[in-house]
Amino acid sequence: MNQKKFFSRNKPHLNVGTIGHVDHGKTTLTAAITRYLAEDNLAEFKDYTQIDSIPEEKERGITITAAHVEYETANKHFAHIDCPGHQHYIKNMITGAAQMDAAILVVSLTDGVQEQTREHVILAKEIGIPTVILYFNKIDLLADLSLVELVEWETRELLGQYGLGEDCLSEAGSARVALSEDFATKTKNGLESIERLTKLLDDLPVPTREKDKPFLMPIEGVFSISGRGTVVTGRIEQGQINLNESVEILGFNNDIKTTCIGIEMFHKELEHAEAGENVGLLLRGIKRDGVSRGQVISAVKSIKATSSFFAKIYILKKSEGGRHKPFYGDYKPQFFIRTADITGSFQFTQDMESVMPGDNAEVSINLISPVALNEGLRFTIREGRITVGTGLVTKLA
Repeated sequence: MNQKKFFSRNKPHLNVGTIGHVDHGKTTLTAAITRYLAEDNLAEFKDYTQIDSIPEEKERGITITAAHVEYETANKHFAHIDCPGHQHYIKNMITGAAQMDAAILVVSLTDGVQEQTREHVILAKEIGIPTVILYFNKIDLLADLSLVELVEWETRELLGQYGLGEDCLSEAGSARVALSEDFATKTKNGLESIERLTKLLDDLPVPTREKDKPFLMPIEGVFSISGRGTVVTGRIEQGQINLNESVEILGFNNDIKTTCIGIEMFHKELEHAEAGENVGLLLRGIKRDGVSRGQVISAVKSIKATSSFFAKIYILKKSEGGRHKPFYGDYKPQFFIRTADITGSFQFTQDMESVMPGDNAEVSINLISPVALNEGLRFTIREGRITVGTGLVTKLA
């Protein structure tokens, strides 16, 4: 029988990820990073098919869910989130991006900035990803290398437009070449470009973690382990959790008390886990259908679930990818709050009759089911395939 490995917390942990338009090479780049770092035993090489592991993803050649991959650099430990680029799966991208300390924006040099490039940049800004690194991919397919400068200028202008900084660090290369070439003859545009990229990752600042606050983890995934029970996965937002600690599951009118009887990160066991880490928690006495994505798991009596709150919202203009018409009091979009995707409605204040694209407004919001909320929490508003706006919880009702 295989013995479980124990996780050694000997390097600072960061969450990074690949974002960008569909088919610009996000998953190929993720695979190339693991291949390069595996040479120094800092990662397990994951090829494209191992990262895009869902049958539909393999068949269609696109990432649907946000996949998680582990690797290390010389000085840091990483959970890498490979986010879907296709517009149909943008809600999964929002969940993945909300966990990131830094994002690698992948832009194909053969296509330049595309629709989801812009949408992912908007979401990176509104979700609050603090650092963006640029990787200009597919340089091996360019007949005219002067296009590199043009695409870089176009991308930096887009980042500047949304306040993410036009001076982001960048690399150009080919993830496909890096996956295929020999280490003994590595080239500037292949493995050397991945080497330079991993050095940028290794130099990332370590964010301050809120370890002293009560434990809180939004639930991203739910799994059943035969003979053991139900495991919930996610990134710990704040606080710490120890084995055999009592916790609450909150949200969707289904609040439950339970005990955490197992903690794992990338199939390695931990005695405790802390803010910033991506973990799986084994829960006592919980059935698979008794918990769902969008709920939170928290320290007992530390937070409440509610369906009504006050918020400041900003509604994107059409030029930012938003609506081109105002909305009125009967409008019912989707609210993406932590990992929850839930319908809600507005009640206008200040004698408003409508909200126009480009407006900032103070409103009250009513959700169809309660979710765990706190003041200062950011959320995203979407309608179909459009990001309508963003908001900040100002007061619980």
